[in-house]
Amino acid sequence: MAVRNCLVANDWICWDYVSSRAPELADATLEHVWITAVSVLIGVAVAVPLALLARRGRRWAAPVLGLTTLLYTVPSLAMFSLLLPFFGLSAALVVTGLVLYSLTILVRNVLAGLEAVPEEVREAARGMGYGPARLLWQVELPLALPALLAGVRIATVSTVALTTVGSIVGKGGLGNLIAPAVNSSFKAQVLTASVLCVLLALAADLLLLALQWLLTPWTRAGRPARAGKGG
Repeated sequence: MAVRNCLVANDWICWDYVSSRAPELADATLEHVWITAVSVLIGVAVAVPLALLARRGRRWAAPVLGLTTLLYTVPSLAMFSLLLPFFGLSAALVVTGLVLYSLTILVRNVLAGLEAVPEEVREAARGMGYGPARLLWQVELPLALPALLAGVRIATVSTVALTTVGSIVGKGGLGNLIAPAVNSSFKAQVLTASVLCVLLALAADLLLLALQWLLTPWTRAGRPARAGKGG
């Protein structure tokens, strides 16, 4: 009796595909991680100054928040087309587009975290001789960290998904496998690459959640203990 070949049968779940294409899957996954990580890190670096600008008052908040929201509404194909004359068919094109998409989440979360810092804490720091820069780096940003990291988690998961769109210029990580497989109805490749995307998003979210837990011990301190049984 002939052994059934899942590649020939074009099954959705095919371990022969995974084993035979392991290097290709690994390369695509590493590219996906690299593009996502770089995009989110640059997004944070851009979002913090924008949030500080928006905090100056409604005169600045309205254009900053309006612009970042507008950027998020631009379809990905249109965004990459607009950036194409500046970056060409390169990874920088994809990273720049992903950074712009992440700003609407990151700027709002950083701004919310900064605005949540109690005014009495700021006054106490000023009374101790803290200048504006020291106040920001040693008091306000640490206290805004929970909101900032919450935004980073959302932006990261969103970026993992959006990175696949970069396949239109050949820089989409796992999207480079998904797009041609969809066109050719290669089921095993579609499912395997898609599952890897989901696993990347879950892993990134869990890692960032652990980082948030480590960096913000005050958010879990002082929780009321459970009442004991009995009278």
